[in-house]
Amino acid sequence: MGVRAVLIAAVASGQGKTTVTAAMARKLVRAGRRVRVFKCGPDFIDPMVLGRASGAPVESLDLWMVGRERCQRLLAQAAQEVDDILIEGVMGLYDGTPSAADLAREFGVPVLAVIDAGAMAQTAGALVHGLRDYGPVTMAGVIANRVGSAGHATMVKTSLRDIPLLATLPKQSRSLPERHLGLVLPDEVDEVDAILDELADQLVFDDAAWDALPRVEFAPPASEVPVAATLAGKTVAVARDAAFVFVYAANLEVMRRLGAAIVYFSPLADEPVPAEADAVYLPGGYPELHAPRLAEAGIWRASIRAAHADGVPILAECGGMMALADTLDDGGGQWPMAGLLPGHVVVQKRLAGLGPQAMPTPQGTLRGHTFHYSRLESAAPVMAYTGKNPSGAQGEAIYRIGSLTASYFHGYFPSNPEAAAALLSRAVP
Repeated sequence: MGVRAVLIAAVASGQGKTTVTAAMARKLVRAGRRVRVFKCGPDFIDPMVLGRASGAPVESLDLWMVGRERCQRLLAQAAQEVDDILIEGVMGLYDGTPSAADLAREFGVPVLAVIDAGAMAQTAGALVHGLRDYGPVTMAGVIANRVGSAGHATMVKTSLRDIPLLATLPKQSRSLPERHLGLVLPDEVDEVDAILDELADQLVFDDAAWDALPRVEFAPPASEVPVAATLAGKTVAVARDAAFVFVYAANLEVMRRLGAAIVYFSPLADEPVPAEADAVYLPGGYPELHAPRLAEAGIWRASIRAAHADGVPILAECGGMMALADTLDDGGGQWPMAGLLPGHVVVQKRLAGLGPQAMPTPQGTLRGHTFHYSRLESAAPVMAYTGKNPSGAQGEAIYRIGSLTASYFHGYFPSNPEAAAALLSRAVP
């Protein structure tokens, strides 16, 4: 039977892919359809927005970081449970190695192209035909964003020739705000659900064209290889609050499969590392937006230093690492942090790191990515460097100080559960 599935892509970032995907998801859900949304490529914020719009968790799909087999497993499972699958692309359709187009072709998913029609009319046809034919990819249709009028929509539709105009979205009076790492987190936006409902209301959707799309069959994948419960009986304390929000749900799933119990605590609320913690995981987030509160959190700072002195494994990624430096300069002042990693973090306006990378470990490669605007000025010895994909060029520094492993690198634990377990385990004497 198959399932209705599309990959929502564009010619570049900034065309409105996330807005359109969220509007579509909310509109389909309100129509009584069961919807599952995925995000192509590494991302934390867009999945939060799309999850809010669809009412279901959003997983990442990426042929390199996630791997073909896990992508197939996630898609095949979703196909058994829902009516519609939406996959939001990343950057432009053909950007990256692998690209969103590679994912679409690998699984036979047609592309739904989002175009910013705000400053064009008939040229839309040339743009979309180029997107289709360059790869090529199968083009399911087009959603024209920021359309000015019904007449404008007609001009766009006529220019597309044999490609259907599936929906239009007018210029938005209200939209989800952005900051330096992407959209603002949904929980920080007043009336976020009202905005999503407005977008769904404004989306002029051709239901008949959507229903006419051919179904996609996702072959059942091979059985998932079991992992040894090397963290059985262990408790991992995970920092979770507005300063530490960037963690893959799949990472938490892997820790549970490894046998670990997970407890959460909030450094922003000045909560100490839980006494029962056998390891601490400090994911990324926005410590730079909360530096004064973190600086005042004396209980948290003392507890993480005590855990480190006791040899408790600490894995700190990006924002988690920033909170462990000596100081953090947020552009408005220099604030004392936990002081486990000698050095100073400076937040800047220029992007400092972006893209898929791989971390070498004794258990093999752990894949993931990096995305940050700050820089760390440190004389601490570097244990190793990640490698950029696909070039293999030197990536992020990885620091090891006692039981602390810290880097700007965000690891995707399903790519190597054994490596993740080792990072969260005490070294064997």
